[in-house]
Amino acid sequence: MAIKPPGGASAHEDRFARERLPDPSLWPEFDFSGVPELGRIPDRLNAAAELLDRNVALGNGGRPVLHLEGTTWSYDQLLARANQIAGVLVEDCGLRTGGRVLLRAPNTPMLVACWFAVLKAGGICVTTMPLLRAGELQYIIDKVQISHALCDIEFGDALEEAGANAPGLEHLLYFSAAGSATDSATLETLAEAKPGDFTNVDTAADDVALIAFTSGTTGSPKGTMHFHRDIIAATDCMPRYAAGITPDDIMAGTPPLAFTFGLGGLTLFPMRFGASTRFLSENTPDALLAAIQDHGVTQLYTAPTAYRAIAELAGKYDISSLRQGVSAGETLPKATWEAFFGATGIRLIDGLGSTELLHCFVSATPDNMRPGFTGTEIPGYRARVVGDDGEEVPPGMPGLLAVKGPTGCRYIDDETRQKDYVRDGWNYPGDVYEMSEDGYFRYISRADDMIISAGYNIAGPEVEAALLEHGQVAECAVVGVPDAERTNIVKAFVVLRDGAAAEPETAREMQDFVKSRIAPYKYPRAVEFVDALPKTQTGKLQRFKLRG
Repeated sequence: MAIKPPGGASAHEDRFARERLPDPSLWPEFDFSGVPELGRIPDRLNAAAELLDRNVALGNGGRPVLHLEGTTWSYDQLLARANQIAGVLVEDCGLRTGGRVLLRAPNTPMLVACWFAVLKAGGICVTTMPLLRAGELQYIIDKVQISHALCDIEFGDALEEAGANAPGLEHLLYFSAAGSATDSATLETLAEAKPGDFTNVDTAADDVALIAFTSGTTGSPKGTMHFHRDIIAATDCMPRYAAGITPDDIMAGTPPLAFTFGLGGLTLFPMRFGASTRFLSENTPDALLAAIQDHGVTQLYTAPTAYRAIAELAGKYDISSLRQGVSAGETLPKATWEAFFGATGIRLIDGLGSTELLHCFVSATPDNMRPGFTGTEIPGYRARVVGDDGEEVPPGMPGLLAVKGPTGCRYIDDETRQKDYVRDGWNYPGDVYEMSEDGYFRYISRADDMIISAGYNIAGPEVEAALLEHGQVAECAVVGVPDAERTNIVKAFVVLRDGAAAEPETAREMQDFVKSRIAPYKYPRAVEFVDALPKTQTGKLQRFKLRG
């Protein structure tokens, strides 16, 4: 049963974001009936108060919440610093409620403190990937009219270059990774003059809390708007019913907090349950394994390519503390799942989510994971596979995935894309799936990754999964390229393992290998060996760049 979303009078003086929400007639239907926790979300809600202040009120103030190298912050310390930064934003920088604040930094305790401070002050977080260049930052600043920015001192050059062409960016403050005041760390200097308490802005549950930009796998990133209630709803679905987070968990992973997979898995989810997160200065497979070994990490969040690399190195480390791994960003190939399980005994959780819906909506607990399948509906969400007419197709038949639940797509100022993503109240993430008789979803491809060759429909990821089983393939990507005779042919871009020869004979061997694994008409008729594949900063393949 669809339930009217909670609301209340907006606390936002700056109406920019609210006025650029899509018309409500274009929103998906929101359903809060899936799990009991969703029905308890109040009309007045500040997500920072719910996730941070509430933890301290419950007696968790002395528990660790964030670790980076030799530094550990408690919930008490995070709350005090977030309150101080909120005071700086309001009292020294004149942030109006509803104002957009750009955050730019790698994953550090100070970035988390800034994120909570913005919400406490009634602002809207716009967290950006730390490796974005000036032109990419300029796009975001212009799109959402950024007025304030908080930036790590090591990442200021590109932001200053972008800010020179953005007269609306009135306040730019720097902070250090260590969180201590220096001549350059102006934010800490101002913050340390503020008290450790702050009166949180009484935001409505449906006030915009963050604008998250998609990772740009199909072109320019799109801004998606999420309310305070969306943040809390997301924390009461995936982490409670699939990931099973406990207060004793220590999380680690590679996704930046600008990526909603990282924001959820490395900040929102653990804090919902009083757990902690260890941030890493390096995101290499060896660094992840060392963190597990040296710091007792219990849950890992990263992309399939990282899990594949970790599987090969796991035997060199003591990772007995690790009980769970969550994969997202790309579909988890069956070969990668099996390799990781064989190396560690851990049944990886595959999670399907999107920036538009904030986090995952299809997954399964480790005991219920099936290699080669993404999982089932996460409690709180409904998912189905439909044809072009929007009607459900029979089990085993491919179709478009449609999703509905407590979160959903609202693009900022983009009615055309909104109409593409939301149809008849359902969110359409753009994935082709098929569903088994007992409700398990199996990924086929992105809708735009389907290759039509000589009249056959060929899913690029299926060919990739077959190639990944070949012992000489480290990574691969498959796309369709134009062909005069067949309209398109399947082409594979392959990164070889060390020691493998990039020769025509190797390519022929791989083609024959694929023919032995899947229907022969699906094999890659062209194979190109490359040193690396184009990816976003979150590890997603950018196949559109390979298509030329």
